[in-house]
Amino acid sequence: MAKLKRVFFCTSCGYETPKWLGKCPSCGEWNTITEHVVAKESASSSNIARLASVPKAVPQKVQDIEEHSTRRIDTGNKEVNRVLGGGLVPGSLILLGGEPGIGKSTLSLQLALSANGLKTLYVSGEESAEQIKMRAMRLGINNEECTVYTETLLENITTEIENLHPDIVIIDSIQTMSSDVVESSAGSVPQIRECAAALLRVAKSTGTAIFIIGHITKDGTIAGPKILEHIVDIVLQFEGDNNHTYRILRGIKNRFGATYEIGVFEMCESGLKVVDNPSEILLTHYDEPLSGCSVGAAVDGIRPYLIEVQALASGAAYGTPQRSATGFDQRRLNMLLAVLEKRVGMKMYQKDVFLNFAGGFKISDTGMDLAVVAAIISSYYDRALREGVCCAGEIGLSGEVRPAPRTEQRISEAARLGFRKIIVSGFLRKNIKTPKGIEVVYINNIGAKVVKEMSVMRNDKHSSEIIRKKILKPHNSVKVKTVCRLVKQ
Repeated sequence: MAKLKRVFFCTSCGYETPKWLGKCPSCGEWNTITEHVVAKESASSSNIARLASVPKAVPQKVQDIEEHSTRRIDTGNKEVNRVLGGGLVPGSLILLGGEPGIGKSTLSLQLALSANGLKTLYVSGEESAEQIKMRAMRLGINNEECTVYTETLLENITTEIENLHPDIVIIDSIQTMSSDVVESSAGSVPQIRECAAALLRVAKSTGTAIFIIGHITKDGTIAGPKILEHIVDIVLQFEGDNNHTYRILRGIKNRFGATYEIGVFEMCESGLKVVDNPSEILLTHYDEPLSGCSVGAAVDGIRPYLIEVQALASGAAYGTPQRSATGFDQRRLNMLLAVLEKRVGMKMYQKDVFLNFAGGFKISDTGMDLAVVAAIISSYYDRALREGVCCAGEIGLSGEVRPAPRTEQRISEAARLGFRKIIVSGFLRKNIKTPKGIEVVYINNIGAKVVKEMSVMRNDKHSSEIIRKKILKPHNSVKVKTVCRLVKQ
């Protein structure tokens, strides 16, 4: 008979303690220690037989270990293959996390229904078989070897996996699974830890690739103990805004490849559609140029794409100006505004500034600083930027334009999409190979100093000329004098 044992677990990191504590010693969070009842089984004959069947590991020298070329499995989705590093490794355990309604179940069911000739088992603990059939009819059934199994008991699921021998198993979700070994409710720290460890043993012993869908907490982290992310081989994060149609699949951890690749999807009525060229959907085509809009060459991982930046600088109605950024770090926006006020002389303390990125994307690339500044300057003086010009560069506190990572890839992406000019850092003047069809303009500083020594500093003067002639569109208005005073010829 099982012996009941009461222990306390941290719901944030899974730390175990014999008594209640107000603060977790492992992660430092407060009021996260909860009590759980755990059943500790005795060494029965079945357990002894199971342990005896496990082969004993023997220490080996590194040079004596045999290498086996593992053939990766094609998931039928090239964006998922890209993020996984070229395909799915047999016997791997993958954790897929994301916000509610972001499309985790849709993506998983599409993988199970893809026409790749693989035998798949879709285990659902949240939906009935009828609900899954309705979604499958909408997505399109292309795989006759897909089996749906609605079950939450882990022992029954492992039995079906051993009987069916599928190539891919999808668990939706790990928070709904429970095991008879642990005497606690589904979704608790002991249940999640035990179910994940059991699924890992099944994946390694049978060679079956298992996808685990995990929920997200209000802090944006995957629910359950942190040990869940350590157990699995690959952690994928599904990101996006529910109000927009575009989603990003990002790799956070990958034992079989790199984590710098991303996959871009578009949510349609027929499911998630692969986006081959993200730059085309992130650029808006206007009938005539508008002020406050610029194009920046961004890089996420090693994938370059062009995205439109929209800025609005209007007079502040109250004493404290408003600062709002959608998809961009607001603290970095405040830093760029301070640089414009200090180094260029723009009175940003009198302006409300609103910043937005097209498509609801969240950008953390510092190489977008120059595009953000160009959009703010364009809105500040209400002058449209020149057509066919994009920017790529990081801005320092002294106003210098630093080189952006992977600048050559950004230039190649801009040239491929038909842009005529790209503004980059002047420190890359001797190290950049310019492709045909695009002009690379180098600037060293965005500052426009009005001191007498201005005429001696060639770099600043050259940069000011570029801002006036190359970036800002000519405009016959009174504001030309203001801009000329800004760049100080």
